[in-house]
Amino acid sequence: MTALERVVREEWGRLVALLLAQFRRLDLVEDALAEAVATAQARWPKDGEPDNPSAWLVTAARRRILDRLRAEAMAARKEPLLLVEATHRQPQEGVMVDDGSVVNDDLLRLVLMCAHPALPAEGAAALSLRLVMGISTADVARLFLVPEPTMAARITRAKKKIVSAGIPFAIPGTEAIGGRLDIVAHTAYLAFTAGYAPGSGPDLLRAELAGEAIRLARVAHALRPTDALAHLIALMSLQHSRRDARVSPDGSLVLLPDQDRTRWHHDEIAEAVALLDVTGSGSSPQSESYRLQARIAAEHATAPSPEATRWDRITTLYAALEQVSPSPAVRVARAVAVAEFDGPRAGLALLDDLDLPGHRLPAVRGELLARAGDVEGARSALDTAISLCDNEIERRHLERRRGEVRHDGAPTPSIPKT
Repeated sequence: MTALERVVREEWGRLVALLLAQFRRLDLVEDALAEAVATAQARWPKDGEPDNPSAWLVTAARRRILDRLRAEAMAARKEPLLLVEATHRQPQEGVMVDDGSVVNDDLLRLVLMCAHPALPAEGAAALSLRLVMGISTADVARLFLVPEPTMAARITRAKKKIVSAGIPFAIPGTEAIGGRLDIVAHTAYLAFTAGYAPGSGPDLLRAELAGEAIRLARVAHALRPTDALAHLIALMSLQHSRRDARVSPDGSLVLLPDQDRTRWHHDEIAEAVALLDVTGSGSSPQSESYRLQARIAAEHATAPSPEATRWDRITTLYAALEQVSPSPAVRVARAVAVAEFDGPRAGLALLDDLDLPGHRLPAVRGELLARAGDVEGARSALDTAISLCDNEIERRHLERRRGEVRHDGAPTPSIPKT
């Protein structure tokens, strides 16, 4: 990975936050950073990478913003060297320009800014994922289970709303922060998912993105504790605790039953389970959904061996989760658990007439059909999954799994869970 790729991937949100704090113009900041990255792509291979790549990008973007602001000022016959718009505008009621005394974390500050009540919740979360976390539009679309053009239009509408309506990129007053924390939690949840299971690209996981999502939730919880954030922190910590065991030395996927449990971070597991034990049931559907998912993750994380996994408890928890938060993705996960407890035919029955974009549904259906002895059906489903999978490591795994489906219908070793 080049220095430029690393900065764009890992520090995009911080760079956006730095520039927005100074200029408070989303349209200018995003365009200027994009232009700075394009210039770096052209110049760095010839001139060499700078000692401080992120500072180089900020400086280049700042110059472009100032050039644009001077041009705007001249067009309007205003001051030739303009004062930034934010210095003229009085904060709207209920918001404040935070000096860091209320929210001292750049990433949380920017997500709170995106979570303006004038934006729909899903639009705000999608904008945060794209603008703050630097997740591609295609992968944001996968997280929301919508086509990429639909998501691109949604993000564009959110940006235009901010610019055209003059929505200030400012921190809400302390009394209003609580109203935005559900969006912060949802953003962290989706960002973690994008890091834990990237929808595209060469990586099986992006540990730095998943870790940043956990940190965002922790900072938000420290600012204003809620049970939703507590349950979410427990859920993400339990899943993230297995990060070192999910990829083999040769870069291939290691399924949950095959993972070396000594490589799990058991201190993180213990901390997450203790947090679950003191928080109780969720006070909202969102919080209860996080709690149930965390309880499922805890069953896996605390089982001493794959054979000792309490699938009876897990199937019960999934049934409750589907009541609280029904979705095709939850149904697929429940089908996996039911197949482990009651057999592949019981799992397949839950997948009848189910529609879920992407490769996950046909991958699970293919595995269950293989276990049930339907060789041709299994291979057909796995072929579909392979054609839909944009993650290189997962696609190689699916190709290998298809080759393992035997002519005599003998089941493959296990359902793909990581």
